[in-house]
Amino acid sequence: QVQLVESGGGLVQAGASLRLSCAASGVTLSRYGVGWFRQVLGLEREFIAYISWNSANTAYGDSVKGRFSISRDNAKNSVYLQMNSLKPEDTAVYYCATTNVGYSFFTGDYKFWGQGTQVTVSS
Repeated sequence: QVQLVESGGGLVQAGASLRLSCAASGVTLSRYGVGWFRQVLGLEREFIAYISWNSANTAYGDSVKGRFSISRDNAKNSVYLQMNSLKPEDTAVYYCATTNVGYSFFTGDYKFWGQGTQVTVSS
């Protein structure tokens, strides 16, 4: 059974940092590219970041470019999202997901999804 579990979310003040983790079980994460998305209730899921299977390629959404950084440790079957200079508009549920089509910001290209972790940034 494939399972992706996000962790590391929480309530922080504007300007703070958080590091999200995405731990996989039942799947060899090194076979997949991994993306991070976020969603605010009532809105569409927004692409945040992508990392290729070997970390050679990364990509970021415009809203987080320069503040967020994606990385992975295939030995630990995990992917991370370092979030710096957090803003209230970063408040959302954050999800990780796997893809085998290469870089994509389209949710339909991602197969396995985690349950999400809440990030709340107060002003």
